[in-house]
Amino acid sequence: MSADPLNRAGTPQRSTTSQPPSGSGASAIEVRRSARRRRTVSAYREGDRTVVLIPARMSEAEEQRWVSVMLDKLAAQESKRVLGDTELAERAQRLSAQYFDGRARPASVRWVTNQNTRWGSCTPSEGSIRLSHRLQGMPEYVVDYVLVHELAHLLVPGHGPRFWRLLEAYPRTERARGYLEGVVAADRLPHPPTSRGE
Repeated sequence: MSADPLNRAGTPQRSTTSQPPSGSGASAIEVRRSARRRRTVSAYREGDRTVVLIPARMSEAEEQRWVSVMLDKLAAQESKRVLGDTELAERAQRLSAQYFDGRARPASVRWVTNQNTRWGSCTPSEGSIRLSHRLQGMPEYVVDYVLVHELAHLLVPGHGPRFWRLLEAYPRTERARGYLEGVVAADRLPHPPTSRGE
């Protein structure tokens, strides 16, 4: 999925920038069309943008479909990277700055392996946030939602209306909650017995 060096080196192309569909990790999507590109589509992150390279002859409908496919592929690649505790704490600081003007200041943010019924927890009096290891490998927007949720608890301890108003700032709240509900539902499905040969 790396960028085609020919297209990045000044090949004539048409470029459009748009806001991403909800759930993508970037703040903007730039689609670059190239007459030299015949069939291949590629994508990469460039700062806070996602750049998608497509053939110039593609229709608008094909462009939309391929942008969605490439965003999903990038998200899948990124979700395979496991963040360490230091990266998780840095991410929490960025999210606090972005959604809460930096007012939520955790003293510690770390992964834990003893949370099997909750995705995350927060102790406001200590300023500590813990995320379940089960989130590792899930899409970034889901991990970000859980972090934002726990950061919000540093500002409002309970789950009252004021708390949920704070979470409205995060645009992927509903999508992330739906994803997590799907994971829980899938875990509850009966698993067919495996044959002895497996």
